[in-house]
Amino acid sequence: MELIHYMRYALTLAKKGKGTTSPNPMVGAVVVKNGRIVGKGYHKGKGRPHAEYIAIEDAGSLARGATLFVTLEPCVHFGATSPCVDTIIKAGIKKVFMATIDPNPIVNGKGVKKLLDAGVDVEVGLCEKKAIELNEIYNKFITTGEPFVILKVATTLDGRIATETHESKWITDEVGRRYVHELRSWVDAVLVGINTISTDDPLLTTRLAKGKNPKRIVLDSDFRIPANARVLGDGCIIATASSQEREIDAEVWRLNKDKTGRVDIKALLKEAGKRNITSILVEGGRDVYTSFLRNKLVNKFYIFIGTKIFGENGIPFVGNLGIQSLKNAINMEYTRVKRIGRDVLITGYPCF
Repeated sequence: MELIHYMRYALTLAKKGKGTTSPNPMVGAVVVKNGRIVGKGYHKGKGRPHAEYIAIEDAGSLARGATLFVTLEPCVHFGATSPCVDTIIKAGIKKVFMATIDPNPIVNGKGVKKLLDAGVDVEVGLCEKKAIELNEIYNKFITTGEPFVILKVATTLDGRIATETHESKWITDEVGRRYVHELRSWVDAVLVGINTISTDDPLLTTRLAKGKNPKRIVLDSDFRIPANARVLGDGCIIATASSQEREIDAEVWRLNKDKTGRVDIKALLKEAGKRNITSILVEGGRDVYTSFLRNKLVNKFYIFIGTKIFGENGIPFVGNLGIQSLKNAINMEYTRVKRIGRDVLITGYPCF
């Protein structure tokens, strides 16, 4: 089997940790000896054994003299677990292929150096692009201290998110809605504006898919959320610029106002980062989408396009961005197009 196939298998293993490893990265590892996989593992969650340790334990005595394929540079520091480089050296691994260096400042090349100093052969860069994309959430959070922001929109063919009477259920079909619930299970938090709460009264849970429920952040500058809103309860966060006191079943973040008198979303992202929220799925509505785009705070798009047309009186998914020239338009790069049920999903990264 070619080297790339072993690393691709390690990446496949790593993906099994999607939605469970935050704030840690997803990592997969494979031990190969004499052209045969003798050990494998992936990181399942914070505080649990790392992929390298599991794969080496799985290989047992066969790890001595074997080759390790791992999707991220092994750690060198003590945390909830002991350093993976020490495990690799002690096991007698002779060569390590790692897809990419860990951007975490306390690792960042130190794992490679320690392995080389111990006489272990190291090669970096096999399937690097895929490994970086796999941990795009972790990579941003560990280097900036702020969450990775995904803007998710369900729009009609003509770019509307609701009719003129604010009807929006449902623009996409059930297959697309299940996919969105799965997407929620991958992130730490979902965010909507107070107008979405008032209009749709959503739960923002993962009830149509397996996986954990994310935290639910409501942008509510004037603190006017109804006390019986379904979003309230354990895991709900109200981000407000109001000083009024209310008894409400939610955690309350009191943040500064921006120039428009609304919650400063830059301050919100900093607060979320301080609380180890590594990723936020922004689900609407139009004013919220507009604020995130205007402030260039979006890291990735998930745009679901349904098969309906609402016409010019429908509500567009984004408001005025002050763009007067084609050259200033927001472009999407590295786009992918996928069929989801009857609908189309476009994913990509903004080019601000």
